[in-house]
Amino acid sequence: MDKLAIVILNWNGGKMLQRYLPTVLQYSRGDASIYVADNASTDDSLTLLSEFPECNVIRLAKNWGFAEGYNQALRHIDATYYLLLNSDIEVTHHWLTPLIEFMDVHPEVAACQPKLLSIFNKDMFEYAGASGGFLDRFGYPFCRGRIFDTIEQDNGQYDYATEILWATGAALMIRSKDYWEAGGLDSRFFAHNEEIDLCWRLRIRGRKIYCLPESYVFHVGGGTLPKSNPMKTFLNFRNNLTMLYKCLPDSELSSVMRWRWFLDYLAAWEMLLLKRNWGDFCAVYRARRAFKRWKDDFKSDRVKIQQSRAVDEIPEQRNFSILWQYYVKGQKRFSEL
Repeated sequence: MDKLAIVILNWNGGKMLQRYLPTVLQYSRGDASIYVADNASTDDSLTLLSEFPECNVIRLAKNWGFAEGYNQALRHIDATYYLLLNSDIEVTHHWLTPLIEFMDVHPEVAACQPKLLSIFNKDMFEYAGASGGFLDRFGYPFCRGRIFDTIEQDNGQYDYATEILWATGAALMIRSKDYWEAGGLDSRFFAHNEEIDLCWRLRIRGRKIYCLPESYVFHVGGGTLPKSNPMKTFLNFRNNLTMLYKCLPDSELSSVMRWRWFLDYLAAWEMLLLKRNWGDFCAVYRARRAFKRWKDDFKSDRVKIQQSRAVDEIPEQRNFSILWQYYVKGQKRFSEL
C-alpha cells in the first residue's frame, strides 16, 4: 500500500507530460508513487510514457472525462492519500512535505491544496484555484487571490494555512477513505465543478478542507477547454446548478434557485448584448434546460447528502453575493470582502 499516490489524468496531453512530468518525478519520487491514468489518448502520450519506467501507467478503455476518469483510475490504486494532479503543473522542491506533514497530524482534515501560481507570470496567482476556494450564497466560486477575472499578484498576503470550502482539482490531496465515503467525484458532471461538489459534500459531513501556501506549484491552466468556450460555459452552469440542488440545505434551496434563475438569464443576456457572444448565450439556455431535464436523477443523491449533514453552517460558504461585492461595491480582492 502506498502512503501517497500522485495521479495524473491524461487525455492527448503528450506535450504537457513531456514538459512537466519530469519535474513531478524529480521532486516527488522520494515521497510518493506516481501514476498516469490515460483516458484513451489518440496522440503519442503512451509512447512518451514508455520513456519514464518509474511512472506507473493505468490505461483506461475510453475517455471517461475528468470526474469518472479519476474514479476509474483510483479504483486501481491502494494508498492512504491520493493527490490528483493536472498534467500542466510544474511542481517545486519539497512541495509535498507541508501537505503530508499537515495531513498526518490533522485527521479531521479530509483534503488540502498547495498555492497555485501562474506558469506564465510566477508572481501572479493562477485562476483555477489560487490560494483556496470559497462559495458565495448563490453558489458562485471565488478564491483567495482570484475573484472572477481579477487575479491578484502574490505578495505573500495569503501565505497562511486556512480552512477553505473547496480545493482545486488541479492539485487536490485527499484521504482515500474520505474520497470513497463521500462517493468520489460525480461522474455525471464529466468536467467542471466536480471538485467543488466533492469538497462541499465533505464539508457537509463535518470534514475540513485546507489551503497550505507553504507548498506552491505553477499551473498553465485552460489546457482542456479555452476559457471562452460554449461547452465550458454549458458544463459550468449545468454542473453548478446541479451541485446547488444536491448540497444546499432545505432552508435555502428554494430561495437560492429562484435567484439563480434570474441571475443566470441576466448573465446570458449580458454575454449576448455586451460581449456579442452568441455561443455562450445559447450555452446558458441549454445548461438550464439540461439541469431541468436531469434534476430528478439527483433526488436520491440530495436525500443522502442531507442525511449525512453533520454541520448546520459552513462558514466558507459566505453569506453574501460575490456579484454584488464585485460589480456594485467594487471589492475585487479577497482581502477587501
